[in-house]
Amino acid sequence: MRRSFYEFLMTLRNADSVEPEAEFANNAFHDQSFPKHEENYQKISEYLELNAGYLPSMSIFDEAYQKYQEIDRK
Repeated sequence: MRRSFYEFLMTLRNADSVEPEAEFANNAFHDQSFPKHEENYQKISEYLELNAGYLPSMSIFDEAYQKYQEIDRK
């Protein structure tokens, strides 16, 4: 069974990192409304655009989602 994007994102968490993907993961962890069971790019993207003031650039999400897709193919 494929894991959700959120489950993948949580593997990028690192409280000591200033890397954009780690900060995104750390902030998503604290976002109680994050769509935790979603896999669909469009649905996650729409949520982030409307609700994630903690994400300075959607390109951070795009890069993380691309990694998520690559891992799923392996």
